[in-house]
Amino acid sequence: MIAVANRIPVNPEFAAAFEERFLNRPGNVEAQPGFIATHLLRPTAPGQPYTVLTYWESREAFEAWRTSPSFKEGHKGGQTLPEGTLAGRNELELWEVFSHTGDAL
Repeated sequence: MIAVANRIPVNPEFAAAFEERFLNRPGNVEAQPGFIATHLLRPTAPGQPYTVLTYWESREAFEAWRTSPSFKEGHKGGQTLPEGTLAGRNELELWEVFSHTGDAL
């Protein structure tokens, strides 16, 4: 299993709109083979980014999603965010999960 974190810096005055847009996204990812779960993490301190955490059965499943037409469709909305929403560029991080306890997934 892998975990993918997309860290997205959002200007505080646009936080509510960003959250609303995320909650109303098309949700194409949930139907992708190998997809396990998504968590949107809200920052608890000023200057921290939002983090979208997704879990996948394999890196190959994630890469298949990232190169799919559904991914392009689901992410084109980022171009329609109001100017000033983002406080910088997003950062993508991938990890291999080698230990897991609990039911958080």
